Amino acid sequence: VAINPATNEVDTSSIENETKQVMENLKNILAAANMNFSNVVKTTIFLSDMNNFGKVNEIYGSYFSSDFPARETVQVSRLPKDVNVEISVIVAL
Repeated sequence: VAINPATNEVDTSSIENETKQVMENLKNILAAANMNFSNVVKTTIFLSDMNNFGKVNEIYGSYFSSDFPARETVQVSRLPKDVNVEISVIVAL
């Protein structure tokens, strides 16, 4: 989710800011494991509102340079901390 590690707060002011923070968090987790987005083979995107799909997809896609991973996107009724987007990834070496 979009927890800012510097403040431990969630910014839900816009779906764009929230998605960018989620992706930056994933980027940092991957880097800590000596990996990057090219190691991602599957993602699951959970949205509180499927109407945000286009905005989320644009930001999400900007983090991949080629060979996009398999993906599923689902709308859910509620996410932790009442965020609007959560993304999980599966990686491979």
